[in-house]
Amino acid sequence: MAENLLNPRPGRRRIYVALGDSFTEGVGDRSERLPNGVRGWADRVAEKLAKAEPGWEYANLAIRSKRLRHIIGEQLEPALAMEPSLITLYAGGNDILDFGTDVESLMRDYEALVAALAGTGATVVLFTGFDIKVSALLEPLKKRNALYNQRVREMAARYGAVLVDYWCFEAFHDPRMWDSDRLHMSKAGHKYLAGQVLDHLGVPHKIRPKEWEAPMRPGLREWERRQRRWVHDWVLPLFGRKLRGVTLGDQVKPRWPEPVRIPRKGGLKKLVPD
Repeated sequence: MAENLLNPRPGRRRIYVALGDSFTEGVGDRSERLPNGVRGWADRVAEKLAKAEPGWEYANLAIRSKRLRHIIGEQLEPALAMEPSLITLYAGGNDILDFGTDVESLMRDYEALVAALAGTGATVVLFTGFDIKVSALLEPLKKRNALYNQRVREMAARYGAVLVDYWCFEAFHDPRMWDSDRLHMSKAGHKYLAGQVLDHLGVPHKIRPKEWEAPMRPGLREWERRQRRWVHDWVLPLFGRKLRGVTLGDQVKPRWPEPVRIPRKGGLKKLVPD
């Protein structure tokens, strides 16, 4: 870690900047009062930072559906200008889902981004990608995801970044940790991940994993009904957007585009008018 987050160098502002796509924007963790109608793990991390040490500021530039090239082109420069002391980055997941992605080329660009962020002296947090058991339709992407994770682990070691090895979290094998699209975390999933990030950063918190009874296995008829609904509600629209060259993030703005001072009590919701 580049420095002690709760005791930074004298004169350095405590600024946390989150970069990425829907994973970091907070999709799946609905909250009508907050920007874009979501909350997410990054908001929760920011709030716990401010609770542990008042004075933290927070910006979240992540936008759903963004590819790595968009994150580099649209988020890197604003993030550097904020002179953050903490940066979280997850990018490339949408590229992996795209047809024809050259993963080696993708990871070269990813490393250039990580190098630029690490060069600021900020604490940088990187994530591996989870091997989601969504459908046999997506099994061909398994090798891409494995290569992506290998490269991210290597970069974390090379640049002294904090690695949150999301791929290893057994808790995410429970379907209740996922939203109805099966690709984004549910509220419970976002809470769990926030706790993991805070643990890796050494920040105190009281987030505890959900204690559920083992999920019941659906019968064949119920399983088929769920599969048909998932394909109708999520898979077909996803491929339709790919064919049209549009994404869900085309008209979406960053949730917290400029650093906001986080109230120690009440969290980020206190900043939003009723």
